[in-house]
Amino acid sequence: ERRGEIVRLTMTMRGGDRPKAAHEEFSEISVMPRSMWEPWIVYRKPLEGRVQDNLRKWKTGGFRRPLAEKPFGDVIASSPTRKSEKTLAPHPSLKPQAFMRQVVYASLPLGEGVVLDPFAGAGSTLAAAEAVGYASIGVEKDTGFFTVARESIPRLAAYKVNGSAKACISSYPEVS
Repeated sequence: ERRGEIVRLTMTMRGGDRPKAAHEEFSEISVMPRSMWEPWIVYRKPLEGRVQDNLRKWKTGGFRRPLAEKPFGDVIASSPTRKSEKTLAPHPSLKPQAFMRQVVYASLPLGEGVVLDPFAGAGSTLAAAEAVGYASIGVEKDTGFFTVARESIPRLAAYKVNGSAKACISSYPEVS
């Protein structure tokens, strides 16, 4: 616990594994021992009482399940952001839509509310929200990235993951 916040979950996504710009020369080398994952943490305020009470009152307190029989998992298989996405939204830390759409979908457990991204960058979170049918608000203080985001959000939202704009969430009946 840290100042009224509780760490609920650590998720992982794949990171780089070979020396940049020398991967052919050093094809048998990994650059770090844990080269297959990148941790990230979900913080949220402590719940008031029971989860069910928070869901009823605040519409929050859990993660939306991809299927009734499948909980939202703590590991999401993901590839690095593809060049085709980076072309649509040039940003140094752009996250892949296949990954972001799953995380954003799960973030509103009842499918109600607004996704807030206080560090919008090129808009990948906002685009993921649009792709899964959620309202969103983004804040970006860098005017250059604000301009990039304004142009990139509709393009990323329409980006086809595995041949479909909604492929990564096609198993979710509500958004198929």
